Amino acid sequence: MSDFLELAAKRYSCRNFSDRPVEREKLVKMIEAARLAPSGCNAQPWKFVVVDDPKLALEVAETTKHLGVNEYLTKAKAFVVVLEDHAVLMPKVAKMIDSQYFAKGDLGGAALSICLEAESLGLGTCMAGLFDRPKLCQLLDLPADQRFFVVIAVGYPANEREERPKPRKKLEDIARFI
Repeated sequence: MSDFLELAAKRYSCRNFSDRPVEREKLVKMIEAARLAPSGCNAQPWKFVVVDDPKLALEVAETTKHLGVNEYLTKAKAFVVVLEDHAVLMPKVAKMIDSQYFAKGDLGGAALSICLEAESLGLGTCMAGLFDRPKLCQLLDLPADQRFFVVIAVGYPANEREERPKPRKKLEDIARFI
């Protein structure tokens, strides 16, 4: 197995963070990994708000608590809020399709790059798609119409993780080689 496949197999959604703060240098590396992610027409339709202030991180975590889920995110020591920015496509492509056509896929690649880099640095992450958007805009001093993609909780796992199989569909059930 390649090093990348080992990294992808090891990465998981952390739901138990330790009290250890996350070093700013590691957060910078995670954003650098996202910055290098591919995007349609190199539009790079993303911006990132990195929250590592303990008080603000707790407030961000509170915005993710909905319907009794995500309580565990209050232990995360940092968050990366992935924002959708306006994509600028090449003029001849922009004439044919909406400028945001590739954005969701591009943002997914950037978010995954953040999570994989975090894993390589010994950090755990968990992506949260449920959050109080107006409250998050207020906390982060963002315009009310800001488009969000995901909020990524970051921290050191509280305990040693056990290697466990990931329940995934079989390769032959999802891919056809012709």
